Parts: sequence; structure tokens; C-alpha cells
Amino acid sequence: MGAFYVIIAVVIGLPLLALVLLPAVVRVVRDYERLVVFRLGRCIGEKGPGLVFLIPIVDHPVKVDLRELYLSIPHQTCITKDNAPISIDFLIYWKVVNPTLSVLKVRDFAGASTGIATTTLRAVIGDILLDDVLAKREAINQVLRVKLDEVTERWGVKVTSVEIREIQPPHEVQVAMNRQMAAERERRATVTEADGKREASVKVAEGEKQAAILRAEGAKQAAILQAEGARQAAILNAEGYAMALEKVYAAARAIDSKTMSLQYLEALKVLGSGPATKFVLPMELTRLVEPFIGHATRATEE
Repeated sequence: MGAFYVIIAVVIGLPLLALVLLPAVVRVVRDYERLVVFRLGRCIGEKGPGLVFLIPIVDHPVKVDLRELYLSIPHQTCITKDNAPISIDFLIYWKVVNPTLSVLKVRDFAGASTGIATTTLRAVIGDILLDDVLAKREAINQVLRVKLDEVTERWGVKVTSVEIREIQPPHEVQVAMNRQMAAERERRATVTEADGKREASVKVAEGEKQAAILRAEGAKQAAILQAEGARQAAILNAEGYAMALEKVYAAARAIDSKTMSLQYLEALKVLGSGPATKFVLPMELTRLVEPFIGHATRATEE
């Protein structure tokens, strides 16, 4: 009867024991994880991803995350090179590149990194002027990353980036910065207004110049056209006068001495009908009336 109960206990206990020991024997390791296995206290290396079989009680696994993680470093008060206290907080992005070293070489990476980051930050800021701290944030990030990476490399950890989130200068410095910013904006506004007025003056002068050029061109074209018109009119007048002279000359060649004599007699008649008592006669008149005098003399003698 006792043997029967022993058999029943063994039959029931073995599955229960298997269920209890199964998680300690078989582990499922994700692709972004590794298991650093210690066997009887000695590190035998890293295993994974996938199914990993362990010896219960003998093997002790330590899970390591290979994904990129970050540490938030709270506000740290630092003294700049020109003795100005400022408060800075920043982020550290890091990832494990050697899981075995990250387990063997450092116990608390987050705490160790925080301590190194704060001391490194104070050392870096202490060599920089306040204005450079405010203006060269990217350069400070790079210096911090390099210095932290030099320390964390022996832990199997790579610092990928350091990003300063906020820099808080003293209140007096903030007030001075606000005044400086206001003065700078006022200066820019004044410069912009002056540039606008200058450009407007240049545009107006350029417009007046173009208008004067156009007016001069117009006056020049008008004078040319007027001179051309006057020249054409003079040519036409001269041609008309020449044609008139030619016609007069042609008509004068067709007139004989008798016709001219008759014209002179008509002129004498007109002179005689006037109230004047003195007449001035040209000498050619005697030669013109000689034929008439001769005809009159011959008629009287007959």
C-alpha cells in the first residue's frame, strides 16, 4: 500500500516538477536581447536569439537589451569660463554593443553614466564662455558624446548621441539677453526701413531718369520730324517758285515790243488819271513809244 502511494506521488510530482523547472531550462530570447550565461559563477558567454537551453540551478542567465536606450540627466548647475552659473539638462542615447562586457565591467550602467555625464558636463562647460555655451550647443553635444564614449567603450556600451534640452542662464543674464534681443530687433527694423527708403529713392530716381530720357527722345524725334517737314516745305516752295519763274519767263519770251508798248501806254493812262502833277518816266519808255511817234508823224505828213 505504501509503495502504491509512492508511485502515485512520483507520477503526479514529475509533471509538476517539469512545469516548475521548464522556465529555468528553456528560455525564449528575442532578436533584440541576449543572455549572458554564468555557469557555477563563471561566464560562459552570451546566447540567443531564439531558444536557449540552460541547466537548472547550475546556469544563471542575465538578460541584456541591445536596443538603443536613453538616459535623462536632470538639471545640473555648471560654472562657465567667465564665472556665470547656468543650469543644463540633457539626454544621453546609448546602446550595448558587447553584452558580456556590459555585465562584467559595470554593475549599474545608468547610475555610472549619470555620474560620468555630470562631471564631464561641468568640465566641458568650465572651459567655454557663456555666449559660446548659448550659441554652440551642437559643438558641446559633440564634445560630450566623444568624452562619454571614451569611458563607456570599456563597458561594451556605445554612446550614440548627446542632446542638450535646456540651458537656463541666471536671471540677470536673461534680462540682459532680452534687452539685447530687443535692441537687435530694433536695429534690424531700422536697417530694414532705411534699406526700403533707399531702394524707394533709387527707384524714383531711376523712374525720373527714364522719364527724362523718354522726354528727350520725344523732343528729339519731334525736332527731327519738324525739321524734315520744314525741309520738305522749303523744297516744295522752291520747286513751285522755279516753276512759276519758268512760266513767267516763257510768257515773257512770247511778248513782242508792240505788246510792251501797249502795256506802257496803259500804264501812262493810269498815271494820267491820277491827281499827281509830277511823273518819273523811265528812259526805256522813249524807245518804246518811238514807233508810235513815227506812225503819228507819218500820218500827219500825209
